[in-house]
Amino acid sequence: MTISSSLNASVAGLASNASRLATISDNIANASTYGYKRAVTDFHSMVIESGRGSYSAGGVRATSSRLIDQRGSLVSTSNPTDLAVRGRGMFPVTTEASVAVENGETPLLLSTTGSFRPDDQGYLRSPGGLVLMGWPAAADGTIPSFPRDSVDGLEPIQINSNQYAGEATTRMDLAVNLPATSTEVGAAGDPEVLSIEYYDNLGKSANLSVTFTPTVPAAGSSNEWTMLVTDSASGGAVVGEYTLQFDPTRGAGGTLQSVTAVSGGAYDPATGALAVNVNGGPLEIGIGALGDAAGLTQLSDAFAPVSISKNGSSVGSLTAIEVDPNGFVRASFDTGINRVLYQIPLIDVSNVNGLETLDRQSYRVTPDSGTFFMWDAGDGPTGDIVGYAREESATDVAGELTQLIQTQRAYSSNAKVIQTVDEMLQETTNIKR
Repeated sequence: MTISSSLNASVAGLASNASRLATISDNIANASTYGYKRAVTDFHSMVIESGRGSYSAGGVRATSSRLIDQRGSLVSTSNPTDLAVRGRGMFPVTTEASVAVENGETPLLLSTTGSFRPDDQGYLRSPGGLVLMGWPAAADGTIPSFPRDSVDGLEPIQINSNQYAGEATTRMDLAVNLPATSTEVGAAGDPEVLSIEYYDNLGKSANLSVTFTPTVPAAGSSNEWTMLVTDSASGGAVVGEYTLQFDPTRGAGGTLQSVTAVSGGAYDPATGALAVNVNGGPLEIGIGALGDAAGLTQLSDAFAPVSISKNGSSVGSLTAIEVDPNGFVRASFDTGINRVLYQIPLIDVSNVNGLETLDRQSYRVTPDSGTFFMWDAGDGPTGDIVGYAREESATDVAGELTQLIQTQRAYSSNAKVIQTVDEMLQETTNIKR
């Protein structure tokens, strides 16, 4: 019956507009929720044909979905581990309940923003209970090769705020001028001594003593020096001895002409460095390439250490944790060194809106979303990670209020149709009277 189908269509209209009202209320309620994605309700007409020459109202059906691919604007904060993704991609998180179980199984969840701070165990956890995950770095700060299509290798990021760290010295560069007058006939032949501090594998201070002894000829100038390297950590033992010959010709005068190893590691003319074995491992000493005026030189009559640079540092205390745009979690120490502890990848799927929406602004991979792949932040289709930032809600309150008015009018109109059908049925009933 046509009147009956009108009633059913209007009832469906009431239910559909009620569903739309629910999504609007959810959006407005989360207008200040960081990382919230808008929910929308779409209407689809239903066509029911009962035969030629007659019409039956089918009504409307509502489908609700969440627009995960819509991003809110970023706002700055004062916490270095407040993170937001700028562009495509999401970073991996897991639940604090799974971390507390400590059985090695951590479900993969995704998020676009979060305020992470160390908890009592040092895990970077959000107020909602999500724990940030990443790939752990090796001892030298490099990230090993992990599978990009599997959660193998990902682990909850844990920061020990009481940790100490030191960095061993593995390279030093010397720019020193030796007096040319010391290699002339009649010179006193006094050695020139240079003491350089370095740090061993345990962050302890040690000294490398470099002694330059000129070769005094019987006539003319020898332009030759003997370089002797001793290590205090090895009990003052000689770890390298080299014969240095300087070029006296015009244009290249005063630069290294040849380096001959008497003991210790060989000199590499390509890099201008020689290697010595101190107590704890090899150490490279850069003295300059042949013909290069930036390393050791022999000019004039003065001994002058122009520049001495080296890596490594003593043991220091942790002072700060920050995340750079490429997702590297870096620890800063009071000695000035920085160390990479983890790398946070960005995860991308084919259909972002096909992800399953969970609470706390987190999402789970589903068959509708497609398989995931982990990218380095800033690589491939993904954006980068912004520290000191949060992503605001994607809700436009003005737009939601406008839709609220439309929904209210549509709901009232459907209710009016039901009232009209009721009156028509009442008139039909009165025919018999």
